[in-house]
Amino acid sequence: MRKLLLGTTALAAAATLTANAALADISISGAHEFRYNSRSSNAAALDGTTFDTDGEVTFKFSNKTDSGLTIAHEVQLMSDGGDTAIDESFLTISGGFGKIMLGQDDGVGDNYGLAAVDLIAEETGTTATSATIATNSDIDGMSGNADKVAYHLPAMGGLTAGVSFADSGTNTGTDSTAYGFRYTTDAAGSSVTIGGASATTEVSGGTDKDSQNLGIKIVNGPLSFAMSQATEEAADENQEMMGAALSYNMGNGMIIGAYTVDGDDSLDAGEEYTSSGVEVQYTIASGLTAVVIVEDYEYKAPTTADANGTTTGDSGTNSRLVIKASF
Repeated sequence: MRKLLLGTTALAAAATLTANAALADISISGAHEFRYNSRSSNAAALDGTTFDTDGEVTFKFSNKTDSGLTIAHEVQLMSDGGDTAIDESFLTISGGFGKIMLGQDDGVGDNYGLAAVDLIAEETGTTATSATIATNSDIDGMSGNADKVAYHLPAMGGLTAGVSFADSGTNTGTDSTAYGFRYTTDAAGSSVTIGGASATTEVSGGTDKDSQNLGIKIVNGPLSFAMSQATEEAADENQEMMGAALSYNMGNGMIIGAYTVDGDDSLDAGEEYTSSGVEVQYTIASGLTAVVIVEDYEYKAPTTADANGTTTGDSGTNSRLVIKASF
């Protein structure tokens, strides 16, 4: 009798799990990158070659309610050796009113801000020794993947927009708020997208940290061009960055691109960062891509030490080969 009850219970549990699974759409995807980096730098500690990897597994669960709402949960798990932390984990509720996000995800500035270097597949902006200046013309996301609430308006024609808020906790006074929008339209046979974002992190008893971004992207057949401008202000920062990039889809799985970025900080006399590079992407097979990028950079340190003690400049060339796989 005991064995019969245990067996019946197990069957009931299995049936319940199967029924619940049938109600939800479940997907599992993954991505992995292997990078070879060769850097020629004036800073001995940065000169040389390195290997590194970046992997992530994403779990998505979604369900549509009888009332028409779509409820979804997404978890992004880092899958590198020694780095298996949960990167993002959040709940979304979507309907005719738009979408609400609750949990650990980027602020809306990352969704709507438009940086010129978004046209480039690989990360740009080689980090220089002791540099605190931004290395691209994008918004500073401020709150990262901290717990937050975000709201995205439903698309209205070519316009989308959103707002997010991250509460830093009790007795901290460093809450972060971000706003953003994008507008896409057709003009003279081209697709034109304008994007902008603004983010602020409060500083209790001090100067708040503010960041803004505005960019435009034009796509005409295989040719894409983008320009962007960004600013960042804080207690010891008054940065302004400009960027431009273009890419051309040559067909047969090959895309070539080029970019240039320039930034300076008016509060730290003489501090400036410039970078320019070229890139080739090649699709080897479905889900498998190789990227080669070569960039020249120069970081001019402040003429006098800033609040971060930055006094050392750097310049050089950085080359990367990246193998990307998606599943």
